[in-house]
Formats: sequence, structure tokens, C-alpha cells
Amino acid sequence: MSHALRSVETPTDLDLTPSDRILRTHLPDREAAPGMSVREADVSLRLDGGGNGLLDTTHFDTVRFPPPPWIDAAMQAAVADGSLAYTPYRGAPEVLDSLAPRISDFLGSPVTSADLALTPGTQGALFTTLSSLVNEGDLVLLADPDYLFCERILQFLGARIERIPLTFDGDEPSLDLDLVEELAAQQPVLLMFSHPNNPTGAVFSEDVIRRVAELSVEHGFLVMVDELYSRLVYGDTVFPHLRAQPGMADRSITLLGPSKTESMSGFRIGVVVAPTEVVKSIEQSIAMTSLRAPAYSQRLLGRWLVDDADFLAERVSDLHRLREQSLAALRAVPGVRVQAQNGTAYLFVDVSAFGATDVEIAGALQREAGVIVSPGYQFGPSGTGHFRICFARDETEWASALERMVACLDGFATRAGIAG
Repeated sequence: MSHALRSVETPTDLDLTPSDRILRTHLPDREAAPGMSVREADVSLRLDGGGNGLLDTTHFDTVRFPPPPWIDAAMQAAVADGSLAYTPYRGAPEVLDSLAPRISDFLGSPVTSADLALTPGTQGALFTTLSSLVNEGDLVLLADPDYLFCERILQFLGARIERIPLTFDGDEPSLDLDLVEELAAQQPVLLMFSHPNNPTGAVFSEDVIRRVAELSVEHGFLVMVDELYSRLVYGDTVFPHLRAQPGMADRSITLLGPSKTESMSGFRIGVVVAPTEVVKSIEQSIAMTSLRAPAYSQRLLGRWLVDDADFLAERVSDLHRLREQSLAALRAVPGVRVQAQNGTAYLFVDVSAFGATDVEIAGALQREAGVIVSPGYQFGPSGTGHFRICFARDETEWASALERMVACLDGFATRAGIAG
């Protein structure tokens, strides 16, 4: 029963307790620290996305890494044409038509404009897609660890969640696909994972992605893959797209967007690539939650994935140097373990040897180093004992921040009796 406007002692008193849906997103069954729910831990650490005057490593530094240079003129042109303010819920037809062939080339799979929907950021893509597919009580398989809001949205929708561990054979990442096959007998409606993985940066091999596709076809469940960082991969890493696998054009939902690699998060524009019938349902969800993606921002996609090889190469090169700088600093701390994965601008730092909670470590980094990190509990049960940082930062500022972080972490190592 809804609590939001339930009358209490007198007709003029109201119970403003959040709805059960909102309370489920607090993840009360999963402790971030003894006696502290995930939501309570977030609040104690002031993880509201605002930064609170500290160096916030939960996202990219969009001053050091600004959007592509054509952004200003494209946005001004869109605003100047007031007729572009309102579009169909799914997106401006001419934008969808121009995107379809480019996304087809990028994903290696035919895509028509009817397979596309534009959303308020990839976060909007995540919510509108899940809300159009998942019923109360449906079983959803979710990678562990994975993007922090996946679990919360699924809880909001009342789904049953089974976590699928991310595994490593040496440095080779995979998902526990044997467990996926075992759970397939319970008829999940969906398997969800990010690729590259957020928070670890792991890029899966062609063999892993092929096996995911085979399981989907064999057992009849959909797969939703968040490929927001699929352009941000290092070296000669080969990135296999799920939609390109046999049978997956009709069984996969791919989330894309320019928020991260192109630093366009402030423009709130995301893209869903899905079977046409799924897109029709997503369109209804968009209509109810936001009416449409920001109409002027939709026009910016006219230049996305077009003639930007030099921009992309420079950005990846700069981020690779920052990754190496971060790895060298953090690996010098006794007890710290961190793997160098092949995608994103994140490192998932293992500090479990310190014997402290994620809340204690994240809190100390705020107080002593002036740095906000994403504590590992946010990303799933297996994330406990870690924290995530985004190293897409100004080099000089980041070097100083790393020194402060290392000093703080050295203190944990000393207190834990870990020798250098």
C-alpha cells in the first residue's frame, strides 16, 4: 500500500514516508557497513552527485576533457530555430534517420530508424527500457559488479535479481555463464551487463560475447548491454558488439550515447537500439517520464560518430597516460591491488586487505585527501572492499590528489600492519 499521503493521527496530519518503490531503492537488505543500508551510507558520504566542494572522481572532468569543438555552433543553431523545440516522443525523425546508418556501421549490425529511441541521457535509456520490459516479480540477471543504478531501478520495479559474478582467469574477464545457464531454468526475462564493465573497465572477448548470445537464443531471454564506453578502449583491444552476434538483433537492447567519451553528459542525450516492438514500448515510457529527450540536444547527434578519428585518438591517448599515472601511484601502497583493464576511464581499487569498511575508507579519503570516490558497495555485493575512481582529470591537479590519496591509504595499510 502506498504511504505517501496516508492520513495519521488527525485528518490534517500526513505521513510523508516514501513509497514502497522508493524504499526498495535504498537496498535495505544489503549493508554497506554494519547497521547501515546502502542509502544510509550514500547519505553519510554525501554522494549526491554535487561534489560538495571536493575533487569528485565519480565522473569525468569536463573542463580538462571538454566536448568536441563543433558543439557550440550546433547547439546555437538548434536553439536559433525555435521550431525544433518539440519532437515526437521517440526523437526527431530526421535525426533518427541520419543516426541509423552510422550506428549500423558502428555495431556491425543493420539498424533502421524504427530500432532507435532517443532518451534523456543513457540513464534515461536505462530507466525507460527497464520500465517497459520488467514486471513485478520478473527475474533479471545482473552482472556483479555493475553500474550502481541498475540494481536500484530493478528494485524500484519490483524485479527479482540474481547477481552474475564477473570473473577473471588471469587478466581475462568473463561473466559466470555457467550460472547464467543454470538460472535460465527459472525463465529470466533479461540478462543485464555493461560493456566495457562499469566499474572495472573490463572488456569481454569475442568468445564471451558469443556465448552470451548463444545462451540468449537457446533459453529465450533478452539481453541488455550498456555500451556507453564502447569507444573508450585502449591499445589494440578488439571490442565485440553483442548485437552483431547471430540472432541478437531481435534479442538485444544496446544503450549508447556521447555522454562519456565525448564529454556530453551535460546535454542529456542517450540512444537505445532495440527490436522495433521494444522501441514502441520504450516510447510510451519516455512520453510519461520526460515527453522526449532534450530536443535541441538531439540535433547534436548529427555530428556524432562522424569524422572524429583524430579527436577520439587524442582523447584515448591522454586517458591512457592518466591511467598509467594512477596505476603507478596506487600500486605503491602496500596491500592495494588494482587491475589495468582495457576500457573506460575508471579504476576499481581493491582495498579489502585493510579490513576497513567501504564507508570508512571513502570517508577518510574525503576528510584527509579532499577526494570523493565511489565506494565499492554501490556496484553490488562483490564490490565490497573496493572503490572506483575516474582518472579523467587535469594532470597537475590529479597528481596532487593522488599524493593525498596515497598518504591516506598508507595510513590504512600501517594500521592494518601491512608492510611495504
